[in-house]
Amino acid sequence: MSIRNKIKNFFAMDDEYEYIEESVEYSEPERNIKRDNVVTLKSIEKTNSRVVLCEPRTYNEVQDIADNIINRRAVVINLQRTDHQQAKHIIDFLSGTVYALNGKMQKLGSQTFLCVPDNVDVTGSISDSLLEEEINKGW
Repeated sequence: MSIRNKIKNFFAMDDEYEYIEESVEYSEPERNIKRDNVVTLKSIEKTNSRVVLCEPRTYNEVQDIADNIINRRAVVINLQRTDHQQAKHIIDFLSGTVYALNGKMQKLGSQTFLCVPDNVDVTGSISDSLLEEEINKGW
């Protein structure tokens, strides 16, 4: 071999290249991977948003109302047909339930309340004129 060929081979200036085909296999990603901050659209479709309307007459019915909140349903409670003292106990019990679930409780009217778990967003507010009437009544 001449020096010219040796230099040419050393710097790889010849046009002979060796091609190697590599096959790359792609696998489909798993769809049931749970991530803390990612929600799949399928899980959104499966959630049933329900609003339950309750009109308890005694304190004994408060457990059924609390079970609806625990099952992640919004509950509207009308206390117009309930004794004032029992209505206070019902509100105390439900406010503890809502607090334990990181939910919210909002007054809608003179004796009407909304209890929602943490998966329900409530926007807007009721006018302050109702609050003045309620202060006079002792709610």
